[in-house]
Amino acid sequence: MRHTALSLFCGAGGCSLGFKQAGYEVLFASDIDKAAIRTYEANFPKTDCVESDIQDLDLNKVLSNLGLAVGELDILIGGPPCQGFSTAGLRFWDDPRNSLLKQYIHALRTIRPKWFLMENVEGLLTADKGKYVYEAAAAFVRCGYQIRIEKVYAQEYGAPQRRKRVIIIGNRLGIDFKFPEPKMLTYGRIFRCSDVTLRHTITNLPKPSDNNREHLTYTSQATSSWERYLRGTANKIVDHFSPRMTDLQVQRIKALQPGQTMKNLPVDLQHESFQKRANRRVMDGTPSEKRGGAPSGLKRLFFDEPSLTITGASTREFIHPDQDRLLTIREAARIQTFPAYWCRKLLRVSK
Repeated sequence: MRHTALSLFCGAGGCSLGFKQAGYEVLFASDIDKAAIRTYEANFPKTDCVESDIQDLDLNKVLSNLGLAVGELDILIGGPPCQGFSTAGLRFWDDPRNSLLKQYIHALRTIRPKWFLMENVEGLLTADKGKYVYEAAAAFVRCGYQIRIEKVYAQEYGAPQRRKRVIIIGNRLGIDFKFPEPKMLTYGRIFRCSDVTLRHTITNLPKPSDNNREHLTYTSQATSSWERYLRGTANKIVDHFSPRMTDLQVQRIKALQPGQTMKNLPVDLQHESFQKRANRRVMDGTPSEKRGGAPSGLKRLFFDEPSLTITGASTREFIHPDQDRLLTIREAARIQTFPAYWCRKLLRVSK
């Protein structure tokens, strides 16, 4: 018996990969980002994949093309970007920044999947003093779904990074369920100690190339089940390159020890915008105890801890623990637990 999934806001396919590994067939995926969709297509060649704004999708037509009736899909997955920090005087659902969540609710009503999973940032719980998550939960319940909401620490489930996310899971089958218990022991301040670390995750990669199209080979054998998972079936490494840096970039990186950030640099090595941004935080009226200080910018990681949270800026800001360079795309992908065969699609940009 096949289990079917449909992915909205699919990105490059991380959530879809997890469901595929769990035995689901992802039939359809969409996202508005061109680069994400091209990467998704490269890694899910059998999935019907569309670059589209969710508001332009004809979901009934999507179901028809897939040969599915309303209510037949097993699970809808995906996380609409969370932007709805409603301003005073605006009703929640009238705030245009909440339109993507509104469209996700519309998709639930239209497709009527048996289950859904929505992932989002931790701020979902605290935005507008909890109003955002309350309104979202109420909408899911009105759609007929029994839901659970949990804040999940990724490092407790084996990911080599300190990543907090809110997961909402619901079903309309009347099934009472619980989230799986954590699998890894984490401890210390902000759960920064774990049995799966950055050292376990990136040490066995070869020295990166300076050519973004070069394919590299492993220079050592996999010695653990974790390393064997990360290598998967691939015998070549892609996206493991480190662009050449300016002399100033190299000086900044060499000056930082593990755990240090831009604020630890001498003033003459700090980025020219650093003090401006720091002063702006002082001038914006935010109480100092809530301000968090100057932005951190560059950060050198610790080898024997999970990584900091991987973001779109990680390969521009995160410094390798003991090499004087930034993280490569492949290292960032490994920290996100993507196996080695997972590749990004290089786009040709016309001039």
